[in-house]
Amino acid sequence: MTPGMPVYATGFFKYYIKKLKYSLIMSRLVAKNQVIILRMKKIFIFLLCLIICSGTKARDGEPIKAAMDKVQLAFNLDDSGSPVYSVNYGDKAVIKPSHMGIKLLDDSSFDKHFTILKTEHKTVDETWDPVWGEVSHIRNHYEQMTVHLQQQNLPHRLIDIVFRVFDDGVGFRYEFPMQPNLQYFVVSDELTEFALTGDNKTFWIPGDYDSNEYPYTTSPISQVDASVLYKSEAEIAVRFVPDKYGIQTPLMMKTADGLYINIHEAALQNYTSMQLHVDTKTYKLTANLVADAVGNKAYMRTPCHTPWRTIIVSDKAGDILASKMILNLNEPSKISNTSWIKPMKFVGVWWEMQTGKSTWSYTDNLDVKDANGKLIPSGKHGATTANVKRYIDFAAKNSIQGLLVEGWNAGWEEWFGHWTEKPFDFVTPYPDFDIKAITSYAAFKGVKMIMHNETSGGATNYERQMDTAFKFMKSYGYVAVKTGYVGKIIPRGEHHDDQWMIDHYVRVAQKAAQYGIMLDAHEPVRPTGLQRTYPNWMACEAGRGNEYNAFGNGNNPDHETIMPFTRFMGGPMDYTPGIFRIKGYSTVPGRQVHTTLAKQLALYVVLYSPIQMAADIPDNYEKHMDAFQFIKDVAVDWDDTKIVEAEPGEYITTARKEKGTANWFVGAITNQNARNATIPLDFLDKEKKYVAIIYADADDADWQNNPEAYKITKFLVNADTKLNLKLANGGGAAVSISPAASEENGLQLYK
Repeated sequence: MTPGMPVYATGFFKYYIKKLKYSLIMSRLVAKNQVIILRMKKIFIFLLCLIICSGTKARDGEPIKAAMDKVQLAFNLDDSGSPVYSVNYGDKAVIKPSHMGIKLLDDSSFDKHFTILKTEHKTVDETWDPVWGEVSHIRNHYEQMTVHLQQQNLPHRLIDIVFRVFDDGVGFRYEFPMQPNLQYFVVSDELTEFALTGDNKTFWIPGDYDSNEYPYTTSPISQVDASVLYKSEAEIAVRFVPDKYGIQTPLMMKTADGLYINIHEAALQNYTSMQLHVDTKTYKLTANLVADAVGNKAYMRTPCHTPWRTIIVSDKAGDILASKMILNLNEPSKISNTSWIKPMKFVGVWWEMQTGKSTWSYTDNLDVKDANGKLIPSGKHGATTANVKRYIDFAAKNSIQGLLVEGWNAGWEEWFGHWTEKPFDFVTPYPDFDIKAITSYAAFKGVKMIMHNETSGGATNYERQMDTAFKFMKSYGYVAVKTGYVGKIIPRGEHHDDQWMIDHYVRVAQKAAQYGIMLDAHEPVRPTGLQRTYPNWMACEAGRGNEYNAFGNGNNPDHETIMPFTRFMGGPMDYTPGIFRIKGYSTVPGRQVHTTLAKQLALYVVLYSPIQMAADIPDNYEKHMDAFQFIKDVAVDWDDTKIVEAEPGEYITTARKEKGTANWFVGAITNQNARNATIPLDFLDKEKKYVAIIYADADDADWQNNPEAYKITKFLVNADTKLNLKLANGGGAAVSISPAASEENGLQLYK
């Protein structure tokens, strides 16, 4: 095919070339008539012009479309040959015509002078079962449209844009086929636009290359100014916000006409992460890729592709939370045998360090030693053999499967703030942590140990020692590891969210899978659904968790009503819920958790993770064992999930069915405003009776003035029951529902 020629013109062109050759031969044979030759040349020129005009006609013609239910996608090339797409939901515009493209380093952009070679359509409708998750079966139903493009100018490079249209949104990515004129290349920018229809209500955090741990701002998109929060959030250890109008994804918005829109990405591998630049005057968002140490965005080799760009849309907020589009855009599991991957609850030697009761470090001064040349213990170290055994006892007594121990290994005295590469070796315990004794004791008690590998940002050091670290874990029976990246990244100049680190996080997940270890990554890039591909990658932090109530200004009461619409859209978060001592845990005046105790229980249902921490210390739980019963009972793996009601920034009520049982659990939370939550139990089996145990805010509960006040009631319920629960300011409610035993039929029916 002639470069740049539309496919439908190819046969036409070949036919007349043959005809021209034949006529020229005959003319020479007959009389070598110059008049005929001239005439045929004119025909050839005419045909060539016709082909070129046909290409223009294709470019300026009707848009190419794909649709699924209410979601409609349109694509075309504008007058400069630039790709343009738009998205509608029913009769409402979601994304106005927006340009697309990739810019290469020291080269022309992949954003104009294109012609369409061909388009392909196909429909996929399949169902797959996740290893763990919010539901046991996921339908993957979409219409795929692939647009094959070629630049008309030399060297006629090729790019494909693949769209997948679901009934709840659109995903698209750029694909670079194998071709002679493009093999190795560097992406210097991505030109993808999301042209919004108006000044949407937006829930956002700054586009920081190193942190996702900001509190959310709710404002019109026109009022975005990332510099304000960047300057004020000094409690975030490492931060870098180069764009005053840069914001992070997942980005949640609500339009004036009632549409809910979420923009993010899926299957982030072999590329850098995407943030968004806001034009506050036109409401246009543009992809803003995280740069590396030398300012480049991605290094690629054909054939290759970008991550998916995702737009989820609905006129119901709950549909956004129920969407499985991001998971569906990820590849199936690369782990063939997943039987060792087990969701679990765990306790940890952790909160006591966060609140200053104990320390991660063993000594106060590495340079001062005793007469025997040994370090002098401070007496405040948390990860001692005796203390760890106390946690093991608590976990075993309360059927909590796992125990995390932080501060067990040497190096914490100089772990942060020095940008040093090797504070840890991941195998050397402190003198007061007897790993053999602890391993034996935990095994005897039936408690699984969870390793902690803090890297202080020294990713290169961790890469060199990963095999050693994972062999060490396996030799002592550890089933999972929590990694950490607090600090500036090494290689120096790289960022937590750039391509080098994106590849690193995936390598860690792959290495963990090789050794049969589950992974909980802290301070990584925010997730994009890779838990489908690597189901041992159970959770990430990558957001502002409960810990900020311990050492910072805390999380506003609306924080947990926003997080499911933003951070959780890409995957589970290790949020560390379950704090029972809401006040009085800190020496800082006025510092407290910004929820009620009942809301802390509800978070186990609302904020999904297959590994959930009971984050408080045992002493605080033992004062409220009646409330702790919910943490003991609540599941971490589910057959079904129902979003009963939701509004970002205001309230969420979620019901989930425990995997393999008939038990249901409900969590309802609100922001700073009290409200009544009405919860129909129509998801229960008909004709069956159930027992509902309700853990609710007391009548006088309030997150500021009386946060630990709660009440527990027990009723018979059925599928016709509607629970009416009063949620206090900053409060919540948790409900466990199980089939009624014969001896429980005498309970009062809920009215």
